[in-house]
Amino acid sequence: MAGSWSEARECALRENLPRIYHDWDTNTFGACREGEIQGEFKGGAFIEHRCICMPTHLPCEELEEKERRFLSENPDW
Repeated sequence: MAGSWSEARECALRENLPRIYHDWDTNTFGACREGEIQGEFKGGAFIEHRCICMPTHLPCEELEEKERRFLSENPDW
């Protein structure tokens, strides 16, 4: 787990993972493999979290801008 896009990107590069994400349900950032779903088990059922996921190769400024743009275009998300 990471506290920012920058920390998540550093982790992804170190671990050679292709994707980084911001989990809006836990307010954490992280790195993952392609197609990996973030979530948790509650009462025996898997609950998928709302995540913004992007390629690791993007610079942090672009990640932050893309997230801001997505959120402004999707205020009810």
